[in-house]
Amino acid sequence: MKVLNNDLKTSTFKGIYVLSGDDEFLKNSYKKRLKSAIIGEDQMNFAYFEGKGIDVDVVIEFANTLPFFSEYRCILIEESLWFKSGNEKFLNYISTKPDSTKIIFVEKDLDKRSKLYKKVKELGYIAELNHPTNDELMNWTGNIINKSGKKITVSNMNLFIARVGNDMERLKSELDKLLSFTLDKDIIEEEDIIAVTSISLTNRIFELVKSITNNKIQDALDIYEDLVALKEPPLKIMILITRQFNQLLQIKELATAGFSEKDIISSMKLNPYVVKNLIRQARGFDMAMLLSYVKNAIELEEAIKQGNINDKLALEMLMLTR
Repeated sequence: MKVLNNDLKTSTFKGIYVLSGDDEFLKNSYKKRLKSAIIGEDQMNFAYFEGKGIDVDVVIEFANTLPFFSEYRCILIEESLWFKSGNEKFLNYISTKPDSTKIIFVEKDLDKRSKLYKKVKELGYIAELNHPTNDELMNWTGNIINKSGKKITVSNMNLFIARVGNDMERLKSELDKLLSFTLDKDIIEEEDIIAVTSISLTNRIFELVKSITNNKIQDALDIYEDLVALKEPPLKIMILITRQFNQLLQIKELATAGFSEKDIISSMKLNPYVVKNLIRQARGFDMAMLLSYVKNAIELEEAIKQGNINDKLALEMLMLTR
C-alpha cells in the first residue's frame, strides 16, 4: 500500500496497476482513488471492461488512442481472469502501450507463475490488498471514532471488531450504524455494540463449533441452515470449522507448554477478544479429543470437495466425533 499511497501523493503513475487480495473495501477504495487521481471525472478518456468475455482488441484500440484534452487515458478492467487463464495478445502488447494510457486491473484470482503476472510486475505494480491485522483495524477504527468526537475503551473496540470481523467494507458499514446509534452519546459502551452490530461469520462458526462439541446437534444444524440461507457455501463453512478446530489445538498446545494467556494472544495474532473465547473453549478439551476433531474435520472437508459426501451429513458425522 505504501507504493500506491506514494503514487497517489506524488501523482506519478505507473503504466499498469493490479489490485488483488481478499479485502474488497481496500480494492474498491484504491480503484476509485487511482481512477480519480489519473483522470478525475473525465469520462471521455475513460473505458471500463468487466468479465471473462472482454474483447482485447477493443481494449488495445482504446489504449492506443491519444488522450483528448487530457494528460492521460484510463482503462479499468475488473475480473478479466487474464492473470489466471492468460491472454497472449495483451501480454505481447503491454510493452508497447503508450505511457499516456494507464490501466487498472481489479482481480480476485492471480497465478503468480503466469507470463502476464511476471510481465506486469516488471512494468507496473501488483498490490495484494488482504485483510489488515487486528492492530491495523484497531488504529483505523479508532481514528474514525475519534474524529466523530466519541470515545471507546480498548476492550470494547476489540469486542466490536471480534463481532463484526476483519472485512473492512463490512466493518465500515457496521461502524456507521454504531456511530448513528450513539449519536447523542460521547462514549460507546458494550451494550451499544451488542445492540446494533450484526455477528460476523467467524462468530457464527464459533457458536457452531461450540454446539458441535457440546453435542447440541439441533442447535448446530440450525446455525448451519442459517448460514446456508445467507448464501454461505457449504464447503466454506466446513473449511472455517476445520480452521477453528486447528486454532483450538494450537491454543491447547501453547497452554500445555506453559504459555500465559497474554503470550497465547500474542502468538496467535488474532483479535484478543476472539482468542480469549477460544482459550475458554479449549479448556474443555483434552489433546486427544481435539486431535480427533481436527483429523475428522480435515477428512470430511476433503470428502465434500471430492463430492463423496453431502455437506449436511458431513456436519452430522463431525458431531459424532468423540
